[in-house]
Amino acid sequence: MLETISYLSRGGIVMIPLLLSSIIGLAIIIEKIFTLRRSKILIPEIISVIESISSDKDIRLAQTICERNKGPFANIVLTGLRNQHLGKEEVKELIEDQGRQEVRSLQVGLTSLETIAAVAPLLGLLGTVLGMIKVFNVISAQGAGQANLLAGGISEALITTATGLVIGIPILVAYHYFSKRAESFILDIEKYVTFLLQKMRELDRFPVTTEQE
Repeated sequence: MLETISYLSRGGIVMIPLLLSSIIGLAIIIEKIFTLRRSKILIPEIISVIESISSDKDIRLAQTICERNKGPFANIVLTGLRNQHLGKEEVKELIEDQGRQEVRSLQVGLTSLETIAAVAPLLGLLGTVLGMIKVFNVISAQGAGQANLLAGGISEALITTATGLVIGIPILVAYHYFSKRAESFILDIEKYVTFLLQKMRELDRFPVTTEQE
């Protein structure tokens, strides 16, 4: 442990924002592991009742189940069920509006992950530049014979570069993984909501509207 702290301390002041970014990135990843679980987003109970809708009683049951659950899927379905007295197009617009709001909750933190993945290697590069500046300052002041001082500057440059890459690469992978996972959930939600609207239309839950010229 002490060796690790000593090793990181040789990276210079740039190590501070690098370590902070790694902590923030790790916290977001852990949070996403728990919040982007399939069973938490696509609640099985809601899916089951939507797939088995065959009567008005099932529609009321679906609304009750959605009211008991929290989350983007339940909120979107509930929007459709609570506004079924409107026309089909109006309900679709309300669902789309609610969907755009709920998508944000699925994507919370992903922008931060993307930013950290981009900034961490740049911070590492900054540390490299600062380390090389020290090397050239030593050379200009004392000549190239001060091997210990030169090694310290080069070591700082290499440590920050390596740390920036070690932080940036896995966080970039995590960002793409969670982004694809969120997109997959969004497509699944759209599929089930479309199925729900079809069932509601078959049960004549939407009022009949006539077009007036």
